[in-house]
Amino acid sequence: MNAVQCKMARVALGWGTRELALNANVSPDTIARLERGEQLKNSTIAAIRAVFEVAGIEFIPENGGGVGVRLARRSDDV
Repeated sequence: MNAVQCKMARVALGWGTRELALNANVSPDTIARLERGEQLKNSTIAAIRAVFEVAGIEFIPENGGGVGVRLARRSDDV
């Protein structure tokens, strides 16, 4: 997960930095640092990513079109 994916995921869920920080058990400053592209511990990034994935975010890897995020399809969406 990179800075842009973090911002996109927050917007997709309608979360602010404080809400994400609370859910990931990190400080709002940590979220701000991530979104500025600063280096964080791998374990911190993994914790933030896990919160997004539980909330229904899928991370899209580089596939020729750039990295991204999307909301996961729920079984009742089919």
